[in-house]
Amino acid sequence: MKKNAQNVFFTTTLIHWNSSFNKRLMPWKGETDPYKIWLSEIILQQTRVEQGWEYYNRFIKKYPTVKKLAAAKDSEVFKLWEGLGYYSRCKNLIASAKIIAHDLHGKFPDTYTTILKLKGVGPYTAAAIASFAYNQPYAVVDGNVSRVLARFFAIETAIDSAGGKSFFAGLAQALLYKTNPALYNQAIMDFGATVCKPRLPLCSICVLQKNCKAFASGIVNVLPVKEKKIIKKERWFYYIIAEFQENFFVRKRTGRDIWQNLHEFILIEEKKKLTHQQIFETDIFRQIISKNYTVKHVSGFYTQQLTHQTIHGCFIHIKLTKNPAIAGYMLLPSSGLNQLAFPKLINNYLQQPKTLP
Repeated sequence: MKKNAQNVFFTTTLIHWNSSFNKRLMPWKGETDPYKIWLSEIILQQTRVEQGWEYYNRFIKKYPTVKKLAAAKDSEVFKLWEGLGYYSRCKNLIASAKIIAHDLHGKFPDTYTTILKLKGVGPYTAAAIASFAYNQPYAVVDGNVSRVLARFFAIETAIDSAGGKSFFAGLAQALLYKTNPALYNQAIMDFGATVCKPRLPLCSICVLQKNCKAFASGIVNVLPVKEKKIIKKERWFYYIIAEFQENFFVRKRTGRDIWQNLHEFILIEEKKKLTHQQIFETDIFRQIISKNYTVKHVSGFYTQQLTHQTIHGCFIHIKLTKNPAIAGYMLLPSSGLNQLAFPKLINNYLQQPKTLP
């Protein structure tokens, strides 16, 4: 089969599969409102559809328009985002909403190049919005798309290499069904998510099987190829829940690290697992906390797995007899903590019964 004929088979077969067999449901599917599409795409960056679905519905209910989102307090938006992770996405969401509402007078950008200028929007998200909202001829290339293309054409170029990204983007664009780009983009993404899956792909019922080069060569499970290996590290967080007259010391994380803009208790980070007695003997604990305290509770370790690192957190609840006025921290009552956005690790601890008064 010639290459052009192979391309035609691929595209037309996917379109037919979409109309006949694709039953994948999502609340934003078929949506043409660019605001809602943008919101769904930002939420789904680094997030499973099953988890993002609930957050999308919450956001749409509370902020049905981009103007409503732009007018909201940043703290409220972060609180609603709480638990989704990758909080730079939320920061970019807020910044872009304000640009659209104020600088663009509430009109969402309507071309690929202008959409691409929004904070937190890359080529994939811009292509998705341009095609789904405006039916413009831009092919989306995400992990699902790259995997389908790599297997069908038996491409061994690494999908995460600079050359690979360029190659797959060009191939995706060449295969695009330009009569209805939105329909095609949704079809190939859904196909990758439900049939040509990362693990245990459903090759036996795959409509592309007869022309799939990876299937013919028996290399489905080795494609796509990735160049980079994720190096994971372990971090040990010891949170000192310092209570003074039923108030607690908290701060907002502002550094360029994980959980930026979220709140936390007094943090002591160590390179290895320590006991709470060893924490009390560290210089940083002695500098922050004097001897005027009693220990109320020491938790076990809570663990949160991030993409590149594993966070182990231990919570040490102490009661102060004097106010040490710790620089950089606010002193808030327990009722005020409910209004703040915390990382999932801390929330998992706070949700335990009788954690705080």
